[in-house]
Amino acid sequence: MKCISKPCSFFAIVLMLSSVFMSGCSSIPYEAKYSIDKSTTSNRCEPFAADKCIADVEDISSQDMQVNDKVSAGLFDINRRRTLYAKNVHERLKPASLTKVMTAYIALKYYGDQLDKVLVADSSVYANESGAQALGLKEGCSMTLNEALCALLIYSANDVANLIATNLAGSIEAFADMMNAEALKLGATQSNFKNPNGLNVEDHLVTAYDMYLIFSAAMKYDKFSEIISMNSYDVKWTDENGEGQSRTIDNTNGYLRGDVAAPSGVTVIGGKTGTTNAAGHCLILLAKDGSGNPYIAVIMRDTDGDTLYSDMTNMLNEIVK
Repeated sequence: MKCISKPCSFFAIVLMLSSVFMSGCSSIPYEAKYSIDKSTTSNRCEPFAADKCIADVEDISSQDMQVNDKVSAGLFDINRRRTLYAKNVHERLKPASLTKVMTAYIALKYYGDQLDKVLVADSSVYANESGAQALGLKEGCSMTLNEALCALLIYSANDVANLIATNLAGSIEAFADMMNAEALKLGATQSNFKNPNGLNVEDHLVTAYDMYLIFSAAMKYDKFSEIISMNSYDVKWTDENGEGQSRTIDNTNGYLRGDVAAPSGVTVIGGKTGTTNAAGHCLILLAKDGSGNPYIAVIMRDTDGDTLYSDMTNMLNEIVK
């Protein structure tokens, strides 16, 4: 388990791949990708994941740390490019509302300079799954992209995810296509998105490692980091009758709400929660140690909320060991 940071020669790559094909296929596919666009005049190229933590097929664990056997979990030291903990990180699972990290990433990548853009709800805005979290938008309601991103990431509003998707891509299906295309660009090759909110649908799947890659990409946008760190927000929109509406929304993250305490020496900056019956309980976080060094921690498919936060706290303890 290590992070790749040195450039490799193009010729060496060709020889390596040639030897693989000449000697037959192994049970573990070789999936490293290289960017020709980054090649230099010295005929050397940087690895696709030169700035990322690499998680092998085997798990990495600590004798002192235990998490639920069924979870998929990973802890990544961003600056040092180290994977501190990994358990089932390449297993494809339903991500629930962790999906909304990708929704926000696409919105910020392509429309981050248009946060005052007005989004208008059509008939696809409704989140029809039983128990689905929603702001209560109806057809004809409108809100700015900035307000929508706050409702999406802080309150996890599923109807707002639909609003963003249809306004930015024309339809939920077209936005899902954008999500899958962007996932491939990020190296999140095991992801398959079907909607912008993570409500249950067949073959909507992501791995914990892919979520680390997607969250890391989203963090490059200051607006994303700003929103996920908010405890609450007064979101505003215009209803279908043209009347202004507002509502105070609280963050769904237990650490930010003060319901759960992070380990001593660790500060939770923010993150994204996700829960459905099919996906279980999921959480991805940005945390920092006492020196300000950042980490990404992700858990998927935990059994209940209390166990999720207990497992996450145990994993965050690895930061200060």
